[in-house]
Amino acid sequence: MQIYFSPLGGCTQQVCSQIAASRKSIRVQAYEFTSQRIAQALILAAARGVSVQVILDAGAARQPSCLGTLVAQRGIPVFLDALHHIAHNKVMVLDETVLITGSFNFTDAAESSNAENLLTLPDPSAAATYLANWQAHCAHSKPFVLPQQAQAPLAPAAS
Repeated sequence: MQIYFSPLGGCTQQVCSQIAASRKSIRVQAYEFTSQRIAQALILAAARGVSVQVILDAGAARQPSCLGTLVAQRGIPVFLDALHHIAHNKVMVLDETVLITGSFNFTDAAESSNAENLLTLPDPSAAATYLANWQAHCAHSKPFVLPQQAQAPLAPAAS
């Protein structure tokens, strides 16, 4: 188990290191997601064949600073959880064996100025419990639609 605190306690570096070490799968639940470093780490993981999927709070995902669009543009499935008033999770399950959680939002402010905590737990049992919760939330979440997809003209009707 590894424990980190911010500000400037290495939380973002720990998250990025765990993402870089992943080989099979990464499941993310995030309330706010504005960290370029974490987004780039997820994009690189997906590019090397890791299955990456992200669930974001629907309200926070509408903010211009949210990086949901960036990762979706790179082919990472992104889902929006609007069932709850706030989907306030800050969770990653990596390779179904490692759990990352805590108060740490995946944001630059969480690293540089907020008082946050991050726990990395290499525990397949805990990871399985959180993965089951991730799957339950994904089941009621809606796929994120990229802005250009939402505005794409309809194809002409076949005659």
